[in-house]
Amino acid sequence: MSANRARKVEYGTALKAQFDAADAIYITDFRGITVMDLTKLRFELKKAGATYKIVKNRIALRAFDEQLSTQLTKDFDQMTAVAIVEGDISAAAKALTSFAKTNDKLKIRGGILEGRAISANEVKALASLPSRQQLLGQLVGVWNMVPTSFVRVLNAVPAGWVNVLDAVRRKKEGGA
Repeated sequence: MSANRARKVEYGTALKAQFDAADAIYITDFRGITVMDLTKLRFELKKAGATYKIVKNRIALRAFDEQLSTQLTKDFDQMTAVAIVEGDISAAAKALTSFAKTNDKLKIRGGILEGRAISANEVKALASLPSRQQLLGQLVGVWNMVPTSFVRVLNAVPAGWVNVLDAVRRKKEGGA
């Protein structure tokens, strides 16, 4: 095996390990984007818990299983980079789509989520979801609301009795 082939095999193995560990992968076309803009994008994605990598199409496709590789062949064409997300998939999708809005040269081609291929529109839909932090905050609010409402219901029964007894007392004091 030549040294070049050995490097490609090593690169493919490392890429497969990263893909397997990822919560989501977003596939983009970065043709025409300057190095400075790519650096800004990498910085924004890093804040969102993702890494942005330029990949070799054939090697990247071999890192997926055969069925997924067949579905993604059209997305891995010409100059391809992937955002490998480990963490909040919504935050990374937001970072990617907001960058794509300001830099029209970045094209979102699609992605992989939970082992299935997703379209560019689905990536944009993920970007519109609330972040994980916001969802957890809403969940805590709902959990807090249930016991609070239960306590209010339990408190309403004795409060109603107190009001009835007070009305009877006032009636007796007024009638005596």
